[in-house]
Amino acid sequence: MSHSATPKKRCALGLMAKAPLAGEVKTRLVPPLTSAQAAALNICFLRDMATNIAAVAAECRAEGLVVYTPIGAEAAFDGILPEGFEFLAQRGESLGARLCNATADLLKDGYSSVCLINSDSPTLPRSMLDRAIESLASDGDRVVLGAADDGGYYLIGLKQAHRNLFERIAWSTADVLSHTVERAAEIGLEVEMLPRWYDVDDAETLNRLCEELFATHRQDGAYSAPHTRAFLAALIEKEGARRVCPKLFSG
Repeated sequence: MSHSATPKKRCALGLMAKAPLAGEVKTRLVPPLTSAQAAALNICFLRDMATNIAAVAAECRAEGLVVYTPIGAEAAFDGILPEGFEFLAQRGESLGARLCNATADLLKDGYSSVCLINSDSPTLPRSMLDRAIESLASDGDRVVLGAADDGGYYLIGLKQAHRNLFERIAWSTADVLSHTVERAAEIGLEVEMLPRWYDVDDAETLNRLCEELFATHRQDGAYSAPHTRAFLAALIEKEGARRVCPKLFSG
């Protein structure tokens, strides 16, 4: 991770991300997308989420960065992230280990709190990031969790790297959030839950994203995700709505 001569800001906003390489990211979106299209969409997700995070950080005494994998793929992020975004390599075999190690690494680097955010929710409202930062700035230890509709979480915020929170979790299942809440209860850690949101991982949630971006009634506060919207609009114009997001345009 790069180091700055200036004092660290209060909260690190770490975007958990794989290098956006075709065949390596968003594979559950193939089909309806091709591997190249899925990777291009992933790049749009990263651009939109990093831009959103950077705007929040600029106003909330926080700092945005990407927590990436694999090591050596830093060049894959060239031209995607806002200026000033730092890099931290993920380390650990399991998702739990990578999350815990990233939290520990950032706290050791001088941040007083850490939010780790998935890279699959391009329309995530800014208000949820604001609320997480505000909660972590309050007195007392706690974990902040952003509940995802698939049973996981889109954000975890901590002031300490509580390793127990990441143990005995059935990763990549609908029980991740509930197991995490159980681990927090076992160590007496206060839990603050953010409003629910969703990850875009498969054809069904891609349809939901299209509804979010193109329908007339959008959820309150949803981020506009301009890069994602422009990419999907061009893809729909080129290949037809029924292949990309058939539910939205059926009938």
